[in-house]
Amino acid sequence: MTNPKIKFAFLFFTFLSFLSYAQVKISGKIENNNQEPIENAAILLNPSDKATTSDASGEFTFNNITSGNYKVSILVLGYKKLIQEIEVKNVDLNLNFTIEVDVLNLESVVITGTFDPRLSLESSTSISVLNQKDIQQNYPQGTASLLQNISGTFTDTSAGEVYTKVYTRGISASAEDDMGWYYVSLQEDGLPVSLIQHSYYSPDLFQRADLMTERVEAIRGGSSAITAMNAPGGIYNFKSRGIQQEFGGQIQASRGFQGGDNAMERIDAVLSGSFGNDWFFNIGGHYRRDDGARDADFKFSKGGQLKFNIIKKTDKGSFKFYGKFLDDYTNRYTGVAATNWDNPTAAFGQDFRNTSLLMPDFDGSIPDGRNLANNGKINFNPSQGVYAKDIAFGFDFSREFGNNWSIKNNLKYSSKKANWQTSISNAFVSLSNPLAYFITGAQFPVGQIVFNDAQSGAEVARVDNSGILTGQPFQYISGSLPNDAIMGTSAWYKDNNSDEFMNQLILRKKTKKHDINLGSSLGYANTTHFTSGTFGFVTYEPSPRMLAVTLENPGQPTIALSDSNGLSNYGGLFFVNAEAKVLQLAAFANDRWSISDKIHLDLGLRYETINHKGSKDRFAPFSQNGGIDGNATTDYDNGVLTSTGDQDNFDYNYKYLSYSAAINYKVDENTAIFGRFSKGNKAPELNYYFNNFSNVPINQKGTIQKVIQTEVGLKLNAKQFAFTGTAFWSKLKDVGIANFEFDDSNNSIFYTPILFNSSDTYGFEWESVYTPFNFWKFSFNGVLQNPKATDWKIYDAAGSVDTSDDSVIDYSGNTLPFNPKLMFNLGTDFQKNKVSAFLKWQYLGKRQGNVANGFELASYSVFNFGTGYKINKNLSANLMVTNLFNSDGLANFFGDNSFGANANGATPEFVAANPDDSFIVFPVLRRRLLLKLNYSF
Repeated sequence: MTNPKIKFAFLFFTFLSFLSYAQVKISGKIENNNQEPIENAAILLNPSDKATTSDASGEFTFNNITSGNYKVSILVLGYKKLIQEIEVKNVDLNLNFTIEVDVLNLESVVITGTFDPRLSLESSTSISVLNQKDIQQNYPQGTASLLQNISGTFTDTSAGEVYTKVYTRGISASAEDDMGWYYVSLQEDGLPVSLIQHSYYSPDLFQRADLMTERVEAIRGGSSAITAMNAPGGIYNFKSRGIQQEFGGQIQASRGFQGGDNAMERIDAVLSGSFGNDWFFNIGGHYRRDDGARDADFKFSKGGQLKFNIIKKTDKGSFKFYGKFLDDYTNRYTGVAATNWDNPTAAFGQDFRNTSLLMPDFDGSIPDGRNLANNGKINFNPSQGVYAKDIAFGFDFSREFGNNWSIKNNLKYSSKKANWQTSISNAFVSLSNPLAYFITGAQFPVGQIVFNDAQSGAEVARVDNSGILTGQPFQYISGSLPNDAIMGTSAWYKDNNSDEFMNQLILRKKTKKHDINLGSSLGYANTTHFTSGTFGFVTYEPSPRMLAVTLENPGQPTIALSDSNGLSNYGGLFFVNAEAKVLQLAAFANDRWSISDKIHLDLGLRYETINHKGSKDRFAPFSQNGGIDGNATTDYDNGVLTSTGDQDNFDYNYKYLSYSAAINYKVDENTAIFGRFSKGNKAPELNYYFNNFSNVPINQKGTIQKVIQTEVGLKLNAKQFAFTGTAFWSKLKDVGIANFEFDDSNNSIFYTPILFNSSDTYGFEWESVYTPFNFWKFSFNGVLQNPKATDWKIYDAAGSVDTSDDSVIDYSGNTLPFNPKLMFNLGTDFQKNKVSAFLKWQYLGKRQGNVANGFELASYSVFNFGTGYKINKNLSANLMVTNLFNSDGLANFFGDNSFGANANGATPEFVAANPDDSFIVFPVLRRRLLLKLNYSF
């Protein structure tokens, strides 16, 4: 009889031999429809629970796989999920997969507007995604310019790269030109670019897109009420590059031209890869020099940024250290004069395409009203424009624990500086208007006024204004000024600094039916703010010149009404010196409840508290005979506004509860419908304190605005057609409105009392892509809406500080201004073999220029075109033209062409009574051409 031990050993080794024979290797390659390899695709093999990623050649390998039936799942950003069943026998397998582009990213995992990563198709939000290709098809003109490609997003980029407006669904009332991002959160990698906003200090100052930007995720309204910090109107999240398995990068050199010979040069670069033991890195940025889209005598933009991240991937999570260094100069355009209210035409020799009306380059020195005791000076040169500096570092940490618990924490520290040296306003001021002389701060500048070219010193004109106080027009003694006028403008100096810290912590628990997220957000900002305004004597012509101005009455001493650069009334127009600390805390909870495989309920709450604590200096004109320099013949330094030593303090808390509820029904693997109701809140920003309460106690806090939104949406992802559509209703309540006014009786600037208003907007936004062939697609997105100023009143100060003639005007029921009833993007995109091309039509419908509905901005279209050729494996060239046909559309309206006027002053009655008046508009930027050479390795 056989020994049992020998028999067992025989069977054991036979079994091991069988296992050895049965364990095979599965290898494969992943390509897209253009036979291009796909890197970083996630490949899952079930039920083995094994996972891997594809390399730069699109190849992957699984080792030691036993015989059986499996499902291979392939997930990659920007492509549709692919699931294929395979049978493993006793031989190695070599598989090839072709995956289709996910044209609307409905099967991509999104993190914006949710507390947990989920597929866009399964998300109960109106979300849009721009990938790297979308980003590269845009002229590098700033953040808002890129976002106008997103469905339902209104953007105004007519002033340039900054000083832009972005909003959706009629949530716009406080999103004014100097605070155009009021309701939305501009984010980088899940945290706000900046925690605070106030006049001329918006997050677009500190954000630039380049090759380090992997994609943009955008949420319109809805869940932003519970997922964003004080931003119920939407989220625009710029995500940086993530894990790259193979070492490689790109270098991109760009050369552009705008209009005639205005040049732009830019270089972008990025380098990515790994350095062993699951460590990965990305580093990149850009540098540019830009003459600008309109004519100026200086470089309009220059500078750039550097960004990086270092990622450690572990079995249970990941850790990322990231940073940014931005050092950039840019500028913003002021408006252009027009006549003919019904069909605006450029006036006074100006041009909708070329005129900028900015002060020319010069080096000035202005007394610093904060520090006159130590002879403090402000160096002013309008060629600097807006200098933005941002140094930021952060840590993003995630880890999974047992029993389906996980934690994620993202924190960031940043130090920001924004310094404005540019001009504000460019109004027509007739030489017959007393303002042309009395704004200098001089007591009686009456008689012979001499205007000299500040650069050459040559006399340009000599006028007699001796009848000005009795209503008589001026008389030329010699020479003349263009258009018999000067420009009502100010040397605008602002100095803002802010140190900010923010953190978001999310604790997640998954059960069979629930995905619960609990967390907190913390934000702290310590900021200082200074604004000074100095009048500038400038010619009123398309290429303005500075004027040195004197009063030269016979037999009397010559009085200098300006310095040698043309600056007058030093620091006498504006003075704000303030500091503030902002502490923002929030706690939130969200549950995604799987009622069934097809139905998910999404419930979320957010309790937020914000504390504003700070002070604002009181001010008064510097009182000394002869002004700052003690010289009675220099009138330009007699009215410097300076701190009195007294301060008005504020310390207010804002507390509110926001909530959102949604349901998602997945009809099938390619179709879902959802509904959502949200109630959000918007606490005041710091401009409430900085702009109001001039030399009076800050004795009341601002009002929290309410944002209520209801939406119902459909998401469809068929083989050749993808579509999302959302019907919405949004209501904005308790909107405080105050206007900027100028009192020409005493040359003072003030804000009117605040009135509270509300608006309603109904609409439908959509996004669709049709792909008849894998190399050719058509896209169409936009919004159709009806924006109404439901309950709206405006305070009319009648042009003076005196309240006896004031009144309140009721505009309830009018169309909400600056919200088109129709806007869309229609485009086609072709890519086959080595050739690519695209054509886009951007349409913006009619918009009311103010709540009085006194002036309507006409609709306009802009066409963008691009083509590219892949020269070899590494090198490609692209040509892109923005505003192909040089469209002359008008994007914005600033009201009557007079110093201190605003859009609300152009009522129907005013327009009817002043048919020949000129007014200020902002035309769209002219044609821009860009050639790009891209080297990838």
